[in-house]
Amino acid sequence: MSRRPSPRVRIAGLDALVERALEEDRWRSDRTTSRLFASPLPSEGRVRAQASGVLSGISAARVAARRAGLKVVRAAPDGTRVRPGMTVLLLRGDGRAMLAIERTVLNFLMHASGVATATARAVRAARGRGQGPGPEVWATRKTLPGLRDLEKAAVVHGGGRPHRRDLSDAVLIKNNHLAFLPLAEAIARARRGASRNERIQVEVRSRAEAAEAFRAGARSLLIDNARPSEVRGIVRELRSHRARVWIEVSGGITPGSIGRYRSTGADAASLGALTHSAAALPFHMQIRPRPRRG
Repeated sequence: MSRRPSPRVRIAGLDALVERALEEDRWRSDRTTSRLFASPLPSEGRVRAQASGVLSGISAARVAARRAGLKVVRAAPDGTRVRPGMTVLLLRGDGRAMLAIERTVLNFLMHASGVATATARAVRAARGRGQGPGPEVWATRKTLPGLRDLEKAAVVHGGGRPHRRDLSDAVLIKNNHLAFLPLAEAIARARRGASRNERIQVEVRSRAEAAEAFRAGARSLLIDNARPSEVRGIVRELRSHRARVWIEVSGGITPGSIGRYRSTGADAASLGALTHSAAALPFHMQIRPRPRRG
């Protein structure tokens, strides 16, 4: 079993999230299982990967198993690189409970592992082969409602960074803010209440806007929807000044296209596609009876 460093990531409200998912599937009202089996079924359930990728969602699967009174005998850690046929979760207990939570467990694993796998692919493409470190891979707030922390954790399991969790995390002046204020005034207002080391970031779309933001005091820029050649020119111009400028690129970048931004000099690339377009990584659960003791 191949593993990668996987920092622990707190998923806020995980118990409540799993409970909502279980209740959505009416797990206590399984008409099929209740009619077929009146008494407990000592069983073993194995969740196996059906494709290669990076595992995520194990924490949610553990909560679901615990809620159903099942024992987690073995679980691969989030961030594990999996291959087809690999067992990532081994459960023991009443087979009726396994049947009740099977789909919920698989849904969490498939979605979260899909995000982690897409992130790992983007990280590899951003780094290239011996061509410098490339930009860091960051997530965005383009997440499925209610699943943000699960998806942000999956990005970390895939080797990326979560970026802003929500609107309270950082100051980012975007085009819709600038529809009401001139750029220089917006930067000045944002800096008035800022702490000494707080980063004020400004979204720009051209070399002219980047230069204007820099002159107004911005030292953190988000270059949006720009071609690699345009990003390279903006970075070169800004870095010609002695002041350090932190640069993020965004806008339609995918795991398949991030490699084109590898040599632009940008510090980070944020990809909404990691969370809003990641394909699920398939898993299945095999449930088998266990001999009764004595």
